[in-house]
Amino acid sequence: MTIQESGGCELSVCALASGSRGNAIYISDGRTGLLVDAGLSGVEIERRLAARGLCPKSIDAILVSHEHTDHIQGVGVMARKYSLPVYMTPKTEQAVGSKLGGVREIRHFEPGTRFSVDRLTVHPFALSHDAADPAGFTVSRNGTKIGLATDLGMATALVKTHLRACSLLILEANHDPDLLMNGPYPWHLKQRVKGRTGHLSNGQSRELLQEVIHEGMRHVILGHLSQQNNTPKHALQEVGQALNGYKTRISVALQDTCGELIRV
Repeated sequence: MTIQESGGCELSVCALASGSRGNAIYISDGRTGLLVDAGLSGVEIERRLAARGLCPKSIDAILVSHEHTDHIQGVGVMARKYSLPVYMTPKTEQAVGSKLGGVREIRHFEPGTRFSVDRLTVHPFALSHDAADPAGFTVSRNGTKIGLATDLGMATALVKTHLRACSLLILEANHDPDLLMNGPYPWHLKQRVKGRTGHLSNGQSRELLQEVIHEGMRHVILGHLSQQNNTPKHALQEVGQALNGYKTRISVALQDTCGELIRV
């Protein structure tokens, strides 16, 4: 672990997968590791960790944002195999039901209340999404903060408050409105996606980023891109407008390819 000159603590982040077929984010300070969602099979999560030189045994806990399958598919397998506690809200646990199988330890949190996993501080916050009790997260240590906000239909004032002062931000850019409306989805699904409990468009993501970006934000990762209603080019072109005048890097987390290991 490297202590930066500013006195902050270096955090490593890797988007193992992001999209409607599976989501998983790895965060570590060099000693404490978190897996935020585990929406791939256990085998695939292990494979993607190994591709970046990461060991599953470095994970200390799994955080679950909400109960949709693309966020929990591998939670039970990983928790059992590596004896990991699983953090989720009581309402999310109720919505999950028996989908995880037997899990040794489930620990509850409530959006708005901080908790610690060893040396990392996690601050969950409520999101607007069609799930029982969906949450975004910030993960921080010694002044370095990572923000995660995907699967949200609108950026509330609460969301903006939590995402300020992040060193790295993982932000949803789900769809291009024109591609969505002219695409293959049935009408009811189009309405769900662009609704207040659906997913952020590229334009909404740009507007949110414009409100929270600052000189200390070193990297933005765009996540949960729709494979039918978006492209990395569309997302980067639209959301990238928010970076005007800043040195912040921007990249896209993909569904089928593990992202780079980013240190901030």
